[in-house]
Amino acid sequence: MIKHIVMWRIKDLHEGMSKDELIAKIKRELEGLKSVIPQIQTMEIGRNFNELPTSFDVALYSEFESNEALGIYQKHPEHVRVAQFIREIRTDAVVVDYET
Repeated sequence: MIKHIVMWRIKDLHEGMSKDELIAKIKRELEGLKSVIPQIQTMEIGRNFNELPTSFDVALYSEFESNEALGIYQKHPEHVRVAQFIREIRTDAVVVDYET
């Protein structure tokens, strides 16, 4: 089992959208991937409520059967589209992939 965890810090404003609106859009877009990419076994998206300066705004936790399944997800056109949007609105990101 592959665990894929990503966290982002999001801009306060982007093209007229507030941070709250941007985070809501990230959540909608990522959750929409579950219905089009069958390799996703589990996916959770959460907004951080901790206000420590080291905190990130949004976390993605997902599980895949194998590293190959993760690769299919990452190359899927819908994931690529969502990832491009997130790159435009994030200020920082961290990723961890590990096998259990």
